[in-house]
Amino acid sequence: MNEAVLFLAVGGVLAFSLVVAYAAARFKIPSLVAFLALGMFIGSDYFNIINFENAEAARVIGIVGLAAILFEGGLSTSWRRLRQAAIPAIALSTIGVVVTALLTAVVAHELLNLPWLYALLLGSVVSSTDAAAVFATFRFTTIRRRLARTLEAESGVNDPAAIALTIGFIEWIHKSDYGASHVAILVFEELGLGLLVGLLAGGISMWLFSRLPHSVGAFAPVASIAAGALTFGAADFIGGSGFLAIYIVGLAIGSTPSRYRSELTVFHEGFAFLSQVAMFIMLGLFVVPSELMHVAGASVVIALLLVFLIRPIAVYLSTFRMKFNNQEKIFLGYAGLRGAVPIVLGTFVLSSHIDHGETIFNVVFFIVLASALIQGTTLDWVAAKLGVLDILPKEKQAAIQADKPQRLKFYVAPQHAIAGVRVREIGLPRWAKVTKIIRGSNRIIPEANTMIEANDELMITVPLSKHPEIEDVFTRWRRRV
Repeated sequence: MNEAVLFLAVGGVLAFSLVVAYAAARFKIPSLVAFLALGMFIGSDYFNIINFENAEAARVIGIVGLAAILFEGGLSTSWRRLRQAAIPAIALSTIGVVVTALLTAVVAHELLNLPWLYALLLGSVVSSTDAAAVFATFRFTTIRRRLARTLEAESGVNDPAAIALTIGFIEWIHKSDYGASHVAILVFEELGLGLLVGLLAGGISMWLFSRLPHSVGAFAPVASIAAGALTFGAADFIGGSGFLAIYIVGLAIGSTPSRYRSELTVFHEGFAFLSQVAMFIMLGLFVVPSELMHVAGASVVIALLLVFLIRPIAVYLSTFRMKFNNQEKIFLGYAGLRGAVPIVLGTFVLSSHIDHGETIFNVVFFIVLASALIQGTTLDWVAAKLGVLDILPKEKQAAIQADKPQRLKFYVAPQHAIAGVRVREIGLPRWAKVTKIIRGSNRIIPEANTMIEANDELMITVPLSKHPEIEDVFTRWRRRV
């Protein structure tokens, strides 16, 4: 393929992806399902526009894409928010992952007649929730903050556990002298070393990004990519989880007060979405519809059991003594979205050339499809039925209103991203200033370390010509991170 054809192919797929995304939004179809369909449409069973069958290349693309998604997820969060949900998130990321893998393995063994090791491998592949889907879903919802933060933290931390389990079972299948103890050691080694490298690199990154000179401000995204890549590579080189390490360094950079934080967030959000699109199109390319029928029935049953039985059981066992009521536990169980992570781990299975690899990959397809169609389209409805939404007072629904030509008012709702952060951390451009905080009957003149609280009203002075730009800032503030 020469350069012209390569550029035309990539540009054409990306352009068509925009059309698909618009159509999906217009007809209220999950965009990820649309990208799956796009990959299948241009793949080998139909027009054969792109004949992509290199599992190893797909594995590399998937690793890069997932690393980008986890880095962006960490960047859009903060240490303080993660601490609030740390205990349930860690329980869901360890106990929950193991329980999900074991129960899925039992079902797969019975329905697909997979040998136990292969059934456990399939369970490991689908055992984690998807960071990209969870981050994208909960940024713009009014689901209770504790629930959203728990699910976001879980999705960032449980991927490394699922990946380590998957690698461990692949090794067990390949090596006759391997056993359960080896898998356990591998998981602890990967997570421990990944945590160590992530914390070390995170500390260095916080120091550097807080002192990044203005003269290299345009290269801030380059610096963040370099930090993420070096962290992932260092952890992977010594046998640790690069995915856990890169998530932690993203957290560190996102928690660092910096004039470039908003720019980095926007850049990496776009990069992460592009990675997600690429992975779902890639899954569509690998799926051959004519080969799906022999596992379709059993796969649909496994997918439904994972949504309605296996994940809820894993949540109840993981949060047994934690302060979640029954409605919240039901929602945590229902909100275990699957997406890009099983796709990446499915390419691990294909590239390992083990028996039953195609079967496992095809089952992953049905599970991801079911999650996107069932959970992705009904999450807000289920949350409303369970009563786990934060409802704003009607008089506060308009979070922003013009007061004077050069003064804007922003109402801080409980679920907004800036609730509970300091003024210096909100990423306000240099040409704008918080001049007053109205807190009940009090009028506060803010300083850099003043903490913004839920239900505050911020009075912000903005040049009239900058009103369109400040709207983008307010949109970021409204996100749940």
